[in-house]
Amino acid sequence: MSITGIVRNVFLHRQKELEKHINDGETLQREVLRRLLAHAKETEYGRNHLFGSAKGYDDFARNTPVNTYEELKGDIDRMRHGERDILWPGKVRWYAKSSGTTNDKSKFIPVSDDGLGNLHYKGGKDAVAIYLRNNPRSRMFDGKGLILGGSHSPNYNLRDSLVGDLSAILIENITPLANLVRVPCKQTALLSDFEVKRDRIARETAGKNITNLSGVPSWMLSVLTRVMELTGKTHLEEVWPGIEVFFHGGVAFTPYRKQYEQLITSPDMHYMETYNASEGFFGLQDDPADKSMLLMLDYGVFYEFIPMDEFGTDNLAVVPLWGVETGRNYAMVISTSCGLWRYVLGDTVSFTSVNPYKFIITGRTKSFINAFGEELIVDNAEQGLAYACAETGAEVSEYTAAPVFMDDKAKCRHQWLIEFTRRPDDIGRFAGLLDRRLQELNSDYEAKRYKDITLQHLEIVEARPNLFNDWLKLKGKLGGQHKIPRLSNSRDIMEQMMTLNEQSKA
Repeated sequence: MSITGIVRNVFLHRQKELEKHINDGETLQREVLRRLLAHAKETEYGRNHLFGSAKGYDDFARNTPVNTYEELKGDIDRMRHGERDILWPGKVRWYAKSSGTTNDKSKFIPVSDDGLGNLHYKGGKDAVAIYLRNNPRSRMFDGKGLILGGSHSPNYNLRDSLVGDLSAILIENITPLANLVRVPCKQTALLSDFEVKRDRIARETAGKNITNLSGVPSWMLSVLTRVMELTGKTHLEEVWPGIEVFFHGGVAFTPYRKQYEQLITSPDMHYMETYNASEGFFGLQDDPADKSMLLMLDYGVFYEFIPMDEFGTDNLAVVPLWGVETGRNYAMVISTSCGLWRYVLGDTVSFTSVNPYKFIITGRTKSFINAFGEELIVDNAEQGLAYACAETGAEVSEYTAAPVFMDDKAKCRHQWLIEFTRRPDDIGRFAGLLDRRLQELNSDYEAKRYKDITLQHLEIVEARPNLFNDWLKLKGKLGGQHKIPRLSNSRDIMEQMMTLNEQSKA
């Protein structure tokens, strides 16, 4: 029997437990809420919001406000300075650094010991459990898994307290047993210089029997490209004959699928989407033939949802999981074992099924670009343009931006279509100033721009006069309250405008 055949038995009990997601979703979620409230009732936040006397969901929702990061930031900063029992019992030592808000370059998401085990690691284990259930001939544990991670640094110089990428936190705390089946070594995995890290990972793994990959598609593709450069091979299965699955998440996989299929031509290669974020692990693709994901209901997270057609209004119609409808767009709200209470995550989802609860990610609550993990928001764009205009004397009347996805050399960039009322003397300098300011405003954008490894310098295309108004007129949206989409994660709008711009030059 193969090693995988032996290990498979470890997951049989959990595979059986997951069947409860089919018919018992509401029961599972009510029990999660009960546990969360009981565990946190003696925290400062729990006492202030009457967790100890809550009899169920209605009491919890009545006594606890819906929060954004700004509402919880003060408490989180106190926790980062070492205070105990604020949002979650005890002292929280780890903080996942995520992209910023309107007011801050970065968010710092608390990651408690409870959250590590019952929220983040549990999701990784379930990904394997579901994959093995769906692939009885798998031999993934007969080789090693290539897991990409970020880096971390001291948190306010407090002893044993660190801040960094969630992936780095997970690698730092992973059980030693798991290190037997993963690469690269921890020292390489936690390097902060991605250019050096990428090369070391490629050299460490080229001669290994790699059977599975885990990471963000854009970052992983960059590493695999380096592996191919070092080995001189054409296809990845020539380097790793046993490669069989890529557990991917963080950004949409669709723009990268064709490149991966060209790189890995084996008919036995599988792809499994995961929905894991700094705030928690929320979903898994449990059926390879279904693009939607199963919402994980028995972790340390309680879900609520805000219909997007009511989002931003004074009276939010927040509903628990058992109140959602299929086909409707919702903003996700979470309460977790890391101390986030009724926290607006920023992602939007639509349910494809409620028995079991399955969903697709539909976007963000705000206009954004997150094609490569950069999470660029409109406020970043507005501030960046204002800075570039102030430095060059330019004036911008309209703009939109979208990603240019990776080519066969794993290169990508943001493309900005800008209509100037006063053109800068040097477009190249304007682009450089904008790019630099965006890095100052957004730590994720800054990380992806590092040494042009994942994201290259942005490109500016000048729009002819009145292009944006002509596009709105063409769409029947000129006038009224219709607005130009500023940032988009797809190229649909950009391609329409670029075509219209080129037609006027013909």
